[in-house]
Amino acid sequence: MELDAYYADFEQHFWSITGLGFWKLERQQVFKEPGYDSWVAFAKGDWEESLRILEAGRGDMLDYHRRVEEHGFVARRIRIVEEPISSYLQWELHALKIRDECGGSVRVIGPDQVAAFERDAPLPELYTLGSTVMYQAVYDDDDVLESVRRFTDRALIVRCQRFIQNLYETGQPLDSFFASHVAPLPPPRRP
Repeated sequence: MELDAYYADFEQHFWSITGLGFWKLERQQVFKEPGYDSWVAFAKGDWEESLRILEAGRGDMLDYHRRVEEHGFVARRIRIVEEPISSYLQWELHALKIRDECGGSVRVIGPDQVAAFERDAPLPELYTLGSTVMYQAVYDDDDVLESVRRFTDRALIVRCQRFIQNLYETGQPLDSFFASHVAPLPPPRRP
């Protein structure tokens, strides 16, 4: 799907999630997010401004996760983190920490925990919306989101959701991982 169609489709399906909830598997270690002000500041080398923008969005993130709770489903993410932590991932883990503190639970695992599933290629970036739809993010050669693949096969979606949930259940809570692996890091270099 092209991005405009995807964004509309996601919005429609996200707020009608029932049952299984929203589950996301994040695998890539580097992305570019040119439309996101905090990432833009980070990419320009202004770490403090990047963090300030993230923190300024905390209220909106709290409202978003309150709305998720009111709709009666959970939003969970598992983040695979390779060390040494890339500059991008250091920035993203700060963004995920705020999301986690606002109700969107995030857990972390290392690449060794998925190695058996990555004999031919890294796991894809997947997210399931209930058992109705699943998306796979597709990135261009510059690591910018280019499009998504959309899946509607219920059996496939449920199988992938369970896989993501199993990884999540073995993962380390983000707050403890962040305290020991991210907080001590100096500001990252520009990507």
